Amino acid sequence: MPATVVVGTQWGDEGKGKLTDLLASEMDVVVRYQGGHNAGHRVVVGSEEFTLQLVPSGVLYSHITPVIGNGVVVDPAVLLEEIDALNARGVDTSKVVVSGNAHLVMPYHQELDRVTERYLGKNSLGTTRRGIGPAYADKAARVGLRVQDLSDPKIFRQKLDVVLKEKNALLAKVYNRLPLAADEIAGRYLEEYAPRVVPMVADTVDLLHRSLEAGRHVLLEGAQATFLDVDHGTYPFVTSSNPVAGGACTGSGLGPRQIDRVIGIAKAYVTRVGSGPFPTELDDDIGDLLVERGHEFGTNTGRRRRCGWFDAVMLRQAVRLNSLSEIALTKLDVRDTFERVKVCVAYECDGERFDYVPYHQSTLHRVVPVYEELPGWLTDLSQATSLADLPQQARDYVALLAEEIGVPVRLVGVGPGREQFVSFASV
Repeated sequence: MPATVVVGTQWGDEGKGKLTDLLASEMDVVVRYQGGHNAGHRVVVGSEEFTLQLVPSGVLYSHITPVIGNGVVVDPAVLLEEIDALNARGVDTSKVVVSGNAHLVMPYHQELDRVTERYLGKNSLGTTRRGIGPAYADKAARVGLRVQDLSDPKIFRQKLDVVLKEKNALLAKVYNRLPLAADEIAGRYLEEYAPRVVPMVADTVDLLHRSLEAGRHVLLEGAQATFLDVDHGTYPFVTSSNPVAGGACTGSGLGPRQIDRVIGIAKAYVTRVGSGPFPTELDDDIGDLLVERGHEFGTNTGRRRRCGWFDAVMLRQAVRLNSLSEIALTKLDVRDTFERVKVCVAYECDGERFDYVPYHQSTLHRVVPVYEELPGWLTDLSQATSLADLPQQARDYVALLAEEIGVPVRLVGVGPGREQFVSFASV
């Protein structure tokens, strides 16, 4: 039974948690394949709202096995806090499984993230300062501690002593910070976290392969999004992992031929948190209205998101990078009060037209969007349950997006709730 991937196609915050939660009703296993607790997935079920950071969105279904894959970096304190919060609200987390090969976020990662961002000043990257980037840097440098090390105190302490010697020297000599104590860190991780985390640890690669061999449905859930990918995003204003669909393979242990469906999720407009280029950004009353109507503030950080018109150039690039089979479009209802709506269909720079995102950063920073303008629908879409409930102008808008990006739009979100999706299979 082939697997399905859900991937963000913009700069994150597209609604991956909601879509994953919706699809999970038909799945057996849901896997987070990259990122850390810098990504918050918001799921609304009836009158209840859940914010998930590390635990896969499928945890809200009792039949799902939620898996934190090897490509994730795990802060055990955050994981346990999240599990405790879910348990307190009646959510069963007993099936949560964590890859032993996932890397640990350590206190020195968080300290280095904070001081580095302060040191960069106006050139800062706009990270969440939660240690995610430094944890991935240590993974690449082969000095990281992994979740499986929590089960071997001797190995854990040996690795910690080696890496902390270097980190403390860096913190003291470059950033004038006090050294971190190895005994305090080891005590916390081995005595407080390990007894609760180690029972969750498993060979998740074997678990996933056995699940597929048994005909079970596996859903792979990405964090962040395509244009925050460390290789394909707007570098250096990116995350430190690979949210693109290819990252689902390396971050889970499944092979490319075991995936047959890649669902890209996009907002009906575009948002971005932090620094970096944004060709369709609206620094005006329309942008403010999108923030207000879309409640565009970070799920984890509360930071105000930058907003802009829908960018079909980005989506065409995302289709290429992820081999998207379809699109789920969210927050169409946010546009309900707009008399006119615009879609960026190309970029122009120095007389040259770009139908895909230009590879050179200097060009991307200077492009001018080329827009097509459509009439708005001035209708409340939040109660729509079928295609027939959508006004023609809304259908025309979605049809134009599908035509511009070259893949069908299968689902359209008309509100934050789990059930507030309209099937758009005819587009």
